[in-house]
Amino acid sequence: MESGNGTQISEFVLLGLSQALELQSLIFGLFLSMYLITVLGNLLIILAVSSDSHLHTPMYFFLSNLSLVDIYLTSTTVPKMLVNIQTQSKVITYEGCITQMWFYVLFTVLDDFILTIMAYDRFVAICHPLHYTVIMNSRLCGLLILVSWIMSALNSLLHSLMVLRLSFCSDLEIPHFFCELNQMVQLACSDTFLNNIIIYFISVLLGGGPLAGILYSYSKIISSICGIPTAQGKYKAFSTCASHLSVVSLFYGTSLGIYLSSAATHNSHSSATASVMYTVVTPMLNPFIYSLRNNDIKRALKRFIGK
Repeated sequence: MESGNGTQISEFVLLGLSQALELQSLIFGLFLSMYLITVLGNLLIILAVSSDSHLHTPMYFFLSNLSLVDIYLTSTTVPKMLVNIQTQSKVITYEGCITQMWFYVLFTVLDDFILTIMAYDRFVAICHPLHYTVIMNSRLCGLLILVSWIMSALNSLLHSLMVLRLSFCSDLEIPHFFCELNQMVQLACSDTFLNNIIIYFISVLLGGGPLAGILYSYSKIISSICGIPTAQGKYKAFSTCASHLSVVSLFYGTSLGIYLSSAATHNSHSSATASVMYTVVTPMLNPFIYSLRNNDIKRALKRFIGK
């Protein structure tokens, strides 16, 4: 990769969350624990769903895919950070940085798509219960996941190609613990106008579009639940989507928090700290939300662990 002053760029420097040496051991232990909990928790969800025939339904099929993507998302960023702390090296190769950014964008958007599909699944289940098995057939479920993967991959490829065309000068320090797209664009010393336009446009399209779909689905769900005559019926209907609503709130709440914190402070360090919630804490909490609020998952986990 040629930089703006003609020198060869082969690596970047990830500054991480803190440069204080006395905090490195604490950060390493904390992130290692969170990573292991994330992988184990989401893996248990996948194994519990796959081992219990009662959970071979569209809702739990999508949940398994969400858990798998959460494992991939966390594995894209945290292991490299842990290796950097352990080896006391903050260097990442140019190719490694582009690759990490590609996978991060891929799994972030895929997370968003799967949450939207899950909202549609709950909409059909509650608003059209008699046609649920006909509408949410296995072919449609597989097609929805496949289209989500393809769209996410194409979006990630577009962003990666746009970064590859940029030139970088002498400042190659990324004030983050991974190669985040916006930070990469800000480091460039060539014109980034087109990159910023594409980032903003796609953020609105792939962020606002799914959010609008989720809000529409839940407006219809709430309307249907209000029409149920008994309190027990209302509780039963709402309980089937309570876990998903919690995860959606956490996902979009942390995303909005990152955007507002970076926009208000213009501080890269605070943005990196806030993104920990989005990239590490949210995937870690998802299995707990579903296992604590969903009786079917509770029973499946007990049967699986008890084998």
